[in-house]
Amino acid sequence: MVADKGYHSGAVLKQLHGEDVRSYIPEPERGPRNWSGEGKAVEQKRVYDNRRRVRGARSKRLQKLRSELTERSFAHLYETGGMRRVHLRGRENILKRLLVHGAGFNLSLILRKTLGVGKPRQLQGLCSTLLVPFWRLFWRPQANLGVLGRLLHVLRGKVVSTTTSFASDPFYAAA
Repeated sequence: MVADKGYHSGAVLKQLHGEDVRSYIPEPERGPRNWSGEGKAVEQKRVYDNRRRVRGARSKRLQKLRSELTERSFAHLYETGGMRRVHLRGRENILKRLLVHGAGFNLSLILRKTLGVGKPRQLQGLCSTLLVPFWRLFWRPQANLGVLGRLLHVLRGKVVSTTTSFASDPFYAAA
């Protein structure tokens, strides 16, 4: 687990170790620690193990990745998205707004990954790409009658060959 200095404490490190999670949490500058007392030996071992891991190259890579992925996202939400100054009354309303704002941000990431667009300007080109098949389907139904007929037959459970004449079918004669 990678976190910032605010999450470093002996109790947290003991809990993470109990759940078989390796921690990479930088230690804040507190000065010398007093390790005398009951139960402090285990806490001391966890703190020293974490301190040793934090100084390694893997920790540096993980912290850099964390700052790129999470910190940049939150910076975008709070600065660019205007969440730094929210004019709402009550903590619950602020949390609701933050939840909706974060969901919209995540939706844009999903759209960007799956469709290749996620920004409004890029969506303009995608609209024409997605809407042209629907336009052809609904504005030129005579050209697509064969495709629609085959689809309706498949939905009704019939097997349709490509040489079937739809004009002689009683299903189409009734329509």
